[in-house]
Amino acid sequence: MDEHKLIYGSKEIKYQLVFDKRKSLNIKVLPSGQLVITAPDGTDIEKINEKLKLKAPWILKQMDYFQTFQPLTSERKYINGESHLYSGRQYRLRAVVGNEECIKISSGWIQITSANISNANLKKMIDLWYLEKAKNRFPKILDLMIPKFEKFNITKPEIVIRKMQKRWGSCTSKGKIILNTELIKAPKGSIEYVVVHELCHLVHRKHNKKFYALQEKIMPDWKRWKDKLEYCLA
Repeated sequence: MDEHKLIYGSKEIKYQLVFDKRKSLNIKVLPSGQLVITAPDGTDIEKINEKLKLKAPWILKQMDYFQTFQPLTSERKYINGESHLYSGRQYRLRAVVGNEECIKISSGWIQITSANISNANLKKMIDLWYLEKAKNRFPKILDLMIPKFEKFNITKPEIVIRKMQKRWGSCTSKGKIILNTELIKAPKGSIEYVVVHELCHLVHRKHNKKFYALQEKIMPDWKRWKDKLEYCLA
């Protein structure tokens, strides 16, 4: 995997380039904000850059979008007024000194009450809050999606929730689904898309025509929600 860069206006866009036996160019922005380009063997670099320039506005927008998914990218300061994402919406952080330790969402604010409002403790509290929200929401979304696979007689998989640097979800060889904690910051539709995607792997292990046909049938608008997380150029 070679590193390249593209100058677009005043912006420098760095990307990792991979050549593969494929017929089309694939553009993907990873959750970490890294741009990975997979191109057909022998494709000229200038031709790749020409196509990237056409998609540069979207690429930059997507990179900015992923900047909100902390701490996958840069470090948060955990100070009053700082922007944090939850369920696809931006909220500002408000820390209040109090004896009761709790986190509440109200009128565009994530309010954290604690006797200790140090940056380290605020980070610890909000990370645990995100994890608890994920543990509560993800199984419910699985329960909502699993009946759509009834005719395939698949066993309801176990869900594991943890942070991942380069994936929103994965399906193990034993049928266990792993979901990225950071997904709790995404819209519900995007979480549903990731869950459906991994459930489809219980039917078709590889990303082949049958896999995508099933995904299309189960979730016809999956591309809309996938575009919130990554982009592939056919």
